[in-house]
Amino acid sequence: MDGSMKRLLRDPQRGWIAGIAAGFADYYSVDVVLVRAIFVVALILTGLLPGVIAYLALWVLIPPRPVEVVAPPPAAPSGP
Repeated sequence: MDGSMKRLLRDPQRGWIAGIAAGFADYYSVDVVLVRAIFVVALILTGLLPGVIAYLALWVLIPPRPVEVVAPPPAAPSGP
């Protein structure tokens, strides 16, 4: 191990709402569809309100992944 700790971060760029499922999928190295399916099953089994409250709590508690800014390539010189 290189000494860096793996952190649970939301991934709003890949998420449908807040990126909670995408963040868990990255953290556990599984497909995001599997995480979303588990969340839907948990919603059905526990009732809608506890799942919504849990999702909102995770939205607040899990920090977002920093946005990676890619610089555009330098412009080619124009003219003779």
